[in-house]
Amino acid sequence: MHPFRKQMVATLAAALSLAACGPQEPTAPTPPAAVEDSRTPAQREAERTPYELDSAFAQAAAEFNVPADLLKAISYAETRWEHVQGTEELPGLPAAYGLMALRGERLSEGARLAGVSEEAVRTQPRENIRAAAALLSAYATELKLDRSDLGAWAPAAVKLSGITHAEAQAQYVHTEVYDVLRKGAVAETPAGDVAVSLMPTQVQAQYATPSRHAMSADYAPAIWRPSPNYNARPSGTDISMIVIHTCEGGYSGCWSWLTNSSAGASAHYVVNESGSEITQLVAETNRAWHVAASYDCSLNGSVMCGLNGSSVNNFSVGIEHGGYASQSSFPAGQIDTSAKLSCDISRDRTVVRDSYHIVAHGRLQPYNRTDPGPNWPWSSYISKIKSYCGDTSTTGLIIDSNNSNNDDTKGYIQVSGNWASSSSTAGYYGSGYYYASTQPIGDAAVFHFYMPAAGTKTIDAWWTSGTNRSTAAPFIITNASGTNLATVKVNQQTGGSSWRTLGTWSFPAGWNKVQLSRWAPEGYVVIADAIRVR
Repeated sequence: MHPFRKQMVATLAAALSLAACGPQEPTAPTPPAAVEDSRTPAQREAERTPYELDSAFAQAAAEFNVPADLLKAISYAETRWEHVQGTEELPGLPAAYGLMALRGERLSEGARLAGVSEEAVRTQPRENIRAAAALLSAYATELKLDRSDLGAWAPAAVKLSGITHAEAQAQYVHTEVYDVLRKGAVAETPAGDVAVSLMPTQVQAQYATPSRHAMSADYAPAIWRPSPNYNARPSGTDISMIVIHTCEGGYSGCWSWLTNSSAGASAHYVVNESGSEITQLVAETNRAWHVAASYDCSLNGSVMCGLNGSSVNNFSVGIEHGGYASQSSFPAGQIDTSAKLSCDISRDRTVVRDSYHIVAHGRLQPYNRTDPGPNWPWSSYISKIKSYCGDTSTTGLIIDSNNSNNDDTKGYIQVSGNWASSSSTAGYYGSGYYYASTQPIGDAAVFHFYMPAAGTKTIDAWWTSGTNRSTAAPFIITNASGTNLATVKVNQQTGGSSWRTLGTWSFPAGWNKVQLSRWAPEGYVVIADAIRVR
């Protein structure tokens, strides 16, 4: 496993231990090794579960006379075997919790049947599985299912999902739950041991098959499933933004809820977890109801301030993704499919391809939304969009101050606990920046970038300007051999919110560095925001 990935999974393991626990303070990331990540997307996805689960599924299955494989398949379909702490994303749909994504009345009833508190079901993986098993068992009795026939359990799985749309029910059963039963899946612990395994089973769900649908007129690969929840955009309004969401639930439940008139919400598109399917709900030329906030440019790098006070829905296209803001990573297939879709939208609607025009829902509506969460891979996502669009303005590797926005096989940042993160000054790159007071000590913020082969590169830096900034902030350029090539002092009181060239140097293959030192005249701060290698 890649060291940086292993550190992230290990952190998640501590947060989601089998005993309930409180929130953890973030720690500085472990530096990645100077190698490319050679794992396939399937192998990376297989490492999302940090603790042993097979016994928990087996015990719950035996206790409530439910097939263990069915429990595993439902959990995989809902959360990819991750203990999620959901939030509300879609109006009227309560937050989902745990490995089984239990929510609302089903969570309460499952807790009652399992004889535990609702808090235990929300926070403890074993109790979450037990509550789901207890519900499935009750449904099996109610529906008079043949418990020995795995295919006969399909109606109980549908009832547990809470999906009421007939087509979505069929899709959920056949292409999600029973599909993984037929294909199998496995997840590993950080030590490389099997955490949970589901062996392939040749089984067919005893349930109606999904119907066929027309394809999208806006984006050919998408299925057209119209939502009634839309209206016309204001006359003369141009589309200038793409907003990225997570459903806080699975794909089928997400698109089906948004086709419900009583939901009072919609999005233009929904992308499934594997990236194998996209649903379009609202035509791009129409106004979907996906952001319940007026635009405030101070939340978005002070760009497009002329739109302040206007509903974000007026000028944006919304893309929902099956999944959760709390999840530790996103499947490579989903990111890739979404990037192709965003490329198409940006090309057709002339949306600028950067992090200020392709934006997180949580950035625009921070008072009650966080999606798509801290682990959405913004840097690689934007790069993929540009690549698919043949964007010649892509000028090298950008390393942000937020490692969630970085591809850790190519670049990352390290700071000590003396550096504080902030987004209080507008004009930052990505999602914020680090700052620290100037003192006669090194304690640098270190931007690492990987060179697969020796070459000459130009280094640019981005910062936010202010009167309390150092006029001699020292950027130290260090090659992979540890040689300091130059120290470039810049005045961070001016020239902010744009790329400023530090210089051009020859670098060897390996991990090179740009270090922003604190060793400058005292009484100021230095700003570590982002660097670009081109």
